[in-house]
Amino acid sequence: MGKRFINIWFHHLMTDWFVRHNPGLQDEPFVLVAPDRGRVIIKAASPAAGVLGIEPGMVVADARAILPSLQVFNEETSRKDKLLNELAEWCIRYTPIVALDTSDGLILDISGCAHLWGGERQYLKEIIAKLKSFGYQVRAAIADTIGACWAIARYGRLTAIIEPGMQAEALLPLPPVALRLDTNVLERMHKLGFYQIRSFVSMPHNALKRRFGPILLEKLAQALGEVEETIQPIRPVQPYQERLPSLEPIRTAAGIEIALKDLLEALCIRLLQEGKGLRKAIFKGCRVDGKMQQIEIGTNHPTRNVSHLFKLFELKINTIRPGLGLELFLLEAPVVEILSMEQETLWNITKGSANKVVMNLLDRIGVRVGINAIHRYLPDEHHWPERSVRLAASLQEKNPLIWRTDLPRPVCLLPLPERIEVTAPIPDYPPMLFRYKGKVHKVRKADGPERIEQEWWLEQGLHRDYYCVEDDTGARYWLFRLGNYGEDKPEWFVHGFFA
Repeated sequence: MGKRFINIWFHHLMTDWFVRHNPGLQDEPFVLVAPDRGRVIIKAASPAAGVLGIEPGMVVADARAILPSLQVFNEETSRKDKLLNELAEWCIRYTPIVALDTSDGLILDISGCAHLWGGERQYLKEIIAKLKSFGYQVRAAIADTIGACWAIARYGRLTAIIEPGMQAEALLPLPPVALRLDTNVLERMHKLGFYQIRSFVSMPHNALKRRFGPILLEKLAQALGEVEETIQPIRPVQPYQERLPSLEPIRTAAGIEIALKDLLEALCIRLLQEGKGLRKAIFKGCRVDGKMQQIEIGTNHPTRNVSHLFKLFELKINTIRPGLGLELFLLEAPVVEILSMEQETLWNITKGSANKVVMNLLDRIGVRVGINAIHRYLPDEHHWPERSVRLAASLQEKNPLIWRTDLPRPVCLLPLPERIEVTAPIPDYPPMLFRYKGKVHKVRKADGPERIEQEWWLEQGLHRDYYCVEDDTGARYWLFRLGNYGEDKPEWFVHGFFA
């Protein structure tokens, strides 16, 4: 499939935007101005002012000599770039590759996109109609090359769609300025009588280079498709993306679910063909009013299971606000990993099936509370309780160590022990009662002590004598005494809670 591009030219970008916010200026002559080297220069002129000969670059005093009643407004310096970026982001609904073209246009790489709208003619017609409905006067063209569609959009008169391979014929009647040449080059060409591209396109390259420099040959080769021209998209293109336009705006949850299922099936088929599974997916809906709605999910392991992914998205579908309707749906997978058929098969047998249930449960919890709220802990090679566990880097991390089961350990271990007040016989008996957070607990059963020495190669300090105790309500605690009676007055702490 060959490359196809659209160039969109906003020939009254800023004045159109100004009219959108000031409807009373429709059909009125006005200009936007800014100071420049001590003079006030016109930066943009409305169509009505342009008809009278008032153009950008003129001094305001000269313009008022033509039309004394001309309305003058100050230009917002940063507004133009911001506005063009917003329009470029809006165009992403039609293609994932959108780039800025100088200060008054956009370039869209539409390769493989037009068929989703029923062909290039309907595709272009819809884009232009939508932009005009927003109040922007635009000209646009489709061609095989960026240079050709740029030229046709600004200087073409016969057709806006150049058939594949026909850009050379379409360029011949256009003026040299359509090749995006510098002003000094254009002046020299005009003096020599080159008023159309056909006048010099067949001349020897050496002669053209000698008279006009290499820039003419470069621009001509780009327009004809002899040299590839690249663009810089405003957003990085997601390699795994599926798009689904809608003939009629979708407003119901049922319609959104149908679109999501279709996109998931298409994306998962592609992932299957490439031996991959997704770890993160984003579902987007482009609204009729130009705004975008999106929901995002993440998984703990690579997957291409359509039903599981749909269940994760289903938990968030009710957060989508369709407004007047969604006209385009996109599904992106920004994070994918290798997932072979053998790996996928392991999830469906014996122990793997149980693991799959757990991982799918974690995925659903992660969608509700956030994947960063789920943590996994592994045993570490330390005797000191605070150091005996560590946070796993991922839910799939493997560890050669196993959890100790020969000694009682609490289900919940406090990150730092908390001081308690204790009544206990001496020297080594467990407490009879203790006060924790203002509440007195009477000890009914106790077991211990278990002495754990400080790891002297890491830190100096006193040993701990741990006791497992149960109070009169049946709650069980892991307490310890720091140090011995007789040497100093020892302190007591609670360090964990048993189930």
